[in-house]
Amino acid sequence: MIGQAIDDYIVYLTVEKGASYNTIDGYSNDVRKLAQYLDDLQITDWKQVDQWVIRGYLAHMQQEEVTNTTRARNIAALKNFFRFLYLEKYTDNNLGELLDGPRKEKVLPKYLTVEEVERLMDAPDITTPNGCRDKAMLELLYASGLRVSELIGLHLGDISFEMAYVRCFGKGAKERVIPLGRYALAALEHYIQDCRPKVANNWQTDILFLNKSGKGLTRQGFWKLIKKYGKEAGITADLTPHVLRHSFATHLLSNGADLRAIQEMLGHADIATTQIYTHLLGQQMLDVYQAAHPRAKKIKE
Repeated sequence: MIGQAIDDYIVYLTVEKGASYNTIDGYSNDVRKLAQYLDDLQITDWKQVDQWVIRGYLAHMQQEEVTNTTRARNIAALKNFFRFLYLEKYTDNNLGELLDGPRKEKVLPKYLTVEEVERLMDAPDITTPNGCRDKAMLELLYASGLRVSELIGLHLGDISFEMAYVRCFGKGAKERVIPLGRYALAALEHYIQDCRPKVANNWQTDILFLNKSGKGLTRQGFWKLIKKYGKEAGITADLTPHVLRHSFATHLLSNGADLRAIQEMLGHADIATTQIYTHLLGQQMLDVYQAAHPRAKKIKE
């Protein structure tokens, strides 16, 4: 009974909600942790779960050394799951109403300076097939703000050199089209024409970015690559694919791009998610104001 409900929930997220792989993976892991807790208590039916069991599990979660952001995601997953259980008659009450998540920590996104980005882009050895591929991936990621899952899921037909754009499918399988600049297009053209055929072997695949075996690159594979190039470029901060995504948005906004346009390119459903980047520009906006406003300029001595 416990396990069947979880299986049904995963099908619900996949088929009815059209949730992304990452959402399904995260939510199912959170729900299975609860299931393990119930198993330890020898609870075999969701109708045996009451407010005291929930309070016990919340106390159990408090003992885990996780951030408020992670705990908030755990709570969100359980609230969604308990609502599903109630609607599907696995429980008589919506136990999710008993859950109150912690306030999320406001963590400003990390991003690179333009000079750090340039050093990172110069790190791959483009005379080798893998270095040529890595250069194309880094240029594309910074030029488009793609998530790493979107990057490795690209197909050859998703790049239009004539129209200068990349097409991708983000969260909830929503399609979006993002313009590309000349550096990304040049790196992609070099990779597709000169380097990709050398590793494609005889595999019949149109996946854009391939590993040395001629198969699609994995998320873990790209994470290792970007960390390697970060060290080679002398970047001391912890470098992840999302840092390049943040750099893309921050640099666009700091150079006058419209916030709504950035929202569309990033694939954010809510403008509030994109607005976090405005907090990074506080000092820059103050400098612009003091330099441009006639009654903010310093009086000449």
